Amino acid sequence: MTAYHRGVDTSLRSTLHQRGLRMTPQRQLVLDAVCDLGHATPEQICTQVQASAPAVNITTIYRTLDLLERIGLVRHTHLGHGAPTYSEQEHQHVHLVCHSCGRITEAPTDLLDELAHRLRGDGFELDVTHLALSGLCTSCQHAPQDDLA
Repeated sequence: MTAYHRGVDTSLRSTLHQRGLRMTPQRQLVLDAVCDLGHATPEQICTQVQASAPAVNITTIYRTLDLLERIGLVRHTHLGHGAPTYSEQEHQHVHLVCHSCGRITEAPTDLLDELAHRLRGDGFELDVTHLALSGLCTSCQHAPQDDLA
């Protein structure tokens, strides 16, 4: 678990320092936004960061997210055809995406243990924490067909 406390992420600071990189307010703001939002696109993260630092642009957000992912503090998941969403590295679950209404829910990763084990036997290591499954949520399954068009 990271040593994260609002405003000062000692894990981020030490990881950056070990790699000869500086801790910047923008990096901290991006990490704070990821933690606050749970699952967020770079654009949503940018909106949150710009609320307190209007000069930070989307390019800075993308570069910072890439850096935070490379040092293992955030991860991205593709939940559909749009931009990836980012979450904390320790935030591990399978994403269930309704392809009708777009609702995203979570399921425990152990639901895919049997599949992961089977694939491991075939020489493939499945990263179930980086996975999104699409289908229909309960509401859309029971909605009149006219509403799904």
